[in-house]
Amino acid sequence: MNMQKELIKGYKDLDIPYSLITHEEQSNKLAIFLPGAGYTTQRPLFHYSEEILLKKGFNVLNVNYRYNDADYDSFDMDELSTAIKLDVKTVIDEVLKDGAYKEFYLIGKSLGTIALCTELERAAFKDAKVVWLTPLIHRDDILDKMVRSTNKGLSFIGDNDYCYSEERYKLLAENPHLVSRLIPNVDHSMEYKGDPFKSIDTLKSIMEEINQF
Repeated sequence: MNMQKELIKGYKDLDIPYSLITHEEQSNKLAIFLPGAGYTTQRPLFHYSEEILLKKGFNVLNVNYRYNDADYDSFDMDELSTAIKLDVKTVIDEVLKDGAYKEFYLIGKSLGTIALCTELERAAFKDAKVVWLTPLIHRDDILDKMVRSTNKGLSFIGDNDYCYSEERYKLLAENPHLVSRLIPNVDHSMEYKGDPFKSIDTLKSIMEEINQF
């Protein structure tokens, strides 16, 4: 494997780091990881997803935005949403500019699902597989996109997640292209508070579904 680490100028000319992991032999398959604000691509849900998808022959693009940095302290949620959409678009435009990739797999968690909604409008991602990890379904834009999307999708959320509501979650069932998993007693980190062993079991079950997806 080869890892290429880069910086690109994003919203307000701030640096957006990203990394591209590629196979020795050329691949036309790309998995794109859009993490949360604090849940980075080094955390378990992304780390093991990366291993699974690399094994399946995908190259992996990690968009490593740093919205917890002081540069973003003055941003309200509206401006942060604007920033992540532009930053992710800028990175993906750069990586896709040579047209080498034909098959796509997108995984977004939490804040990353804001950019995921916008990116699914990209023509190249018309047939992409999509994994929604702890999606922000309390936001109308994300809920609406998940309900309407024609991409083959897989979603995971816990009923102790601050974004969860029973009423909104039930709407996801309206989309025949989306498989939704509600995990009892799990929080926004996809963990059982105070029970690491149950958290590990949950992680394993999610990875098994992603592997089969």
